[in-house]
Amino acid sequence: LSLLLAALLPASADSPAALIWRLGAALLTLVRIIEVLRPWVERGSLRHGLMLSLAVLGTCGLGFWWLEPRTPSFADGLWLAFTTAATVGYGDVVPTTTASKIFSVFVVLIGYAALSMVTAGIAARWVQSSERQLEKEILAELHREVRALRQELAELRRAVDAQGGQRSG
Repeated sequence: LSLLLAALLPASADSPAALIWRLGAALLTLVRIIEVLRPWVERGSLRHGLMLSLAVLGTCGLGFWWLEPRTPSFADGLWLAFTTAATVGYGDVVPTTTASKIFSVFVVLIGYAALSMVTAGIAARWVQSSERQLEKEILAELHREVRALRQELAELRRAVDAQGGQRSG
């Protein structure tokens, strides 16, 4: 409802109230998106992190397409969202309106979070695979040591049995 009302309001440059309403609607929309996507994030897998990042970038691309007059296509909005979220800022497309500049602050913050989650997921996968290899090596060494101890114990029992048989005879 707030997005529909924001679309029907006069241009933001002509009305500070419309600008405030649009920014509030954008913020509420972002909060709602985060709430909806939160269960995907808590699962912690790399796949979910990638899907969340794509959803965030797509939503931010829509936001820039809607707010920024210099992004005539959704693809331009996506490009601006990506360069803003990644804090690259090539300068070919930049936010020009007050609303899109404020929106870009949120995109940077959300971009940090989303891209950090993907990076953390990749790092966790690497650490997990090296931990598994280390565990396999430790277990293999433990099995070798247990076999050696069992063999030594069996030899000691035989030696004790042999000594007991010699004493009684």
